Amino acid sequence: MAFVIRLTNDAKRDILALRAADRRKVLDALDIHLRYEPTKESKSRIKRLRRMETPQYRLRVDNIRVFYDITGGDVEIIAVIDKAAAAAWLAREGILAEETSHADDYAEEEPDAND
Repeated sequence: MAFVIRLTNDAKRDILALRAADRRKVLDALDIHLRYEPTKESKSRIKRLRRMETPQYRLRVDNIRVFYDITGGDVEIIAVIDKAAAAAWLAREGILAEETSHADDYAEEEPDAND
């Protein structure tokens, strides 16, 4: 199944700000790596961002990082950032997934005062 690649307005601005050669590399990488297997992780190319709600994934294209989410059959490109600025961008713009604890699921109910 081919995924539809969608660019946010921020991602469009990011791509347009790149040098022409880098822009071509990024656009080619989006088509090659994200069109059919956007979740296929590798040691260096695609990485699942484990504790993040958004962005869910990062694609490495030389010294450029592409952050994206997957929803249904869509790959939404959120940002295209230089490697040097990627950590700061992620800390500022990324949304951490809520830590869920199932401990409350197993807690005993308080006895009713009328029992």
